[in-house]
Amino acid sequence: MTCLSFLCGRRSNLSNELTGVDNVTLYTYKELKIATNDFSPANKIGEGGFGSVYKGKLRNGQMAAIKVLSAESRQGVREFLTEIQIISDIEHENLVKLYGCCVEANQRILVYNYLENNSLARTLLGGGHSSIYFSWQTRVKICIGVARGLAYLHEQVVPHIVHRDIKASNILLDRDLTPKISDFGLAKLMPPNMTHVSTRVAGTIGYLAPEYAIRGQLTRRADIYSFGVLLIEIVSGRCNTNTRLPIDEQYILERTWHLYEKNALVALVDTSLNGDFDGERACRFLKIGLLCTQDAPKLRPSMSSVVRMLTGEKDIDEATITKPGLISDFMDLKIKNDPKPRHGINNNMSSNFNSSGSDSLENTTLTSASSSQATMTFTAVYDKSM
Repeated sequence: MTCLSFLCGRRSNLSNELTGVDNVTLYTYKELKIATNDFSPANKIGEGGFGSVYKGKLRNGQMAAIKVLSAESRQGVREFLTEIQIISDIEHENLVKLYGCCVEANQRILVYNYLENNSLARTLLGGGHSSIYFSWQTRVKICIGVARGLAYLHEQVVPHIVHRDIKASNILLDRDLTPKISDFGLAKLMPPNMTHVSTRVAGTIGYLAPEYAIRGQLTRRADIYSFGVLLIEIVSGRCNTNTRLPIDEQYILERTWHLYEKNALVALVDTSLNGDFDGERACRFLKIGLLCTQDAPKLRPSMSSVVRMLTGEKDIDEATITKPGLISDFMDLKIKNDPKPRHGINNNMSSNFNSSGSDSLENTTLTSASSSQATMTFTAVYDKSM
């Protein structure tokens, strides 16, 4: 078989699989090349392990975010089709909108609505690299919006959808700073009659629920854990891991738990707010973050309950808050200082761990696992400076 016939056959197979997908426009490569001014570097708005994202103007005048998957991308054909099939069938104020895709030759390109204010990773957690001011009211709006979007995926869509990669770089912001959950390449469908799915671990260290990272057992509770970490990041204005801080402040969950035990959670609120925030509600949000990240998955609240707690419609029972689950409780993150590997621990997680490589619109120096490779140790990721 010639290279040409292989590529044509591949395109044909992709096109055939996409014919049954409603609400998806098939764009030509030429159309998207024109829209982005020949994929001009001036129009590049993001880059990650998957490839690059460009801003472009479509023929109908709409602005779009055009996600071009590189040939070396860890998002293969299966993930590409998954993202299209899942996102094309759902619509919600807090989810990105897929316009269509391009599958010409070996090209795999996704076309989304363009969101003017990039991601939370680049703006709120960007270390002063953004001019956007996130007031307390804006943070509340973002937290509730993400929670509603995730509750929709978990409870209103059938089969239920587990996103698997909830993190700051996958929360995009429109002109009004309304949050949109993006990047469904790792998403899994969860039939109602199944308690969990055993799968290869994929996601981003720092947001991964320990039971999923260690045993590969995926449930909606893994997303809820990730949301809890994100919620605390939004309130505190810092990434989940920062090795430039004193040792007892480097990991945000450990820091949050210690402050909770001291009844001093307000100390974690972002100092850039200059005291202009509702202290009682901020502490409430941080307690909800702790509820979502509890060690036992069954103790974590559903996302619909989280929404009600965030909006004040449901009370928080503080007696039910237990210590958060931490990967460091399962394995020695300082193992690089120990020349003898511990029995039963596979330091190189390449056989069952896959970083998503889907850090759309993210500055890869901002988060601890933003540009991590598929082959890594937990230590290597956690020891990156922020």
